[in-house]
Amino acid sequence: MAAVTSPETTPQPRVYFQTPPGTEEQVPQKQGRVTVKYDRKELRRRLNLEEWIVSQLMNLYDCEEDEVPELEIDVDELLDLSSDVERAIRVKMLLVDCYKPNDDFVAALLEKVRGMQKLSTPQKKGELTP
Repeated sequence: MAAVTSPETTPQPRVYFQTPPGTEEQVPQKQGRVTVKYDRKELRRRLNLEEWIVSQLMNLYDCEEDEVPELEIDVDELLDLSSDVERAIRVKMLLVDCYKPNDDFVAALLEKVRGMQKLSTPQKKGELTP
């Protein structure tokens, strides 16, 4: 069994950090700043689209918002696909458990996604794209 030592019996070295007098007021405080800037209009469109998707899923699944199945309809993923046919197939795969007809939802979703931009992190000035 290892011996137990208490702080009273074995003094431990301590390190104290002190700021030299007068330097606290000399350090300039920077205001918080957003380092990544996105197009606010595009973000608003995304938020509106997400709210629309949730409301449509509530109708398709006949349930409340907190009962909607966990579906990840990733707009960026849809935008990566090369055609509306591929996008429709992907969305229908996600809705495989939906018993209601969903063709109108898929068509409306694809219409809303058309023309949107992918949300990727903006590059810093002078940074090259891969």
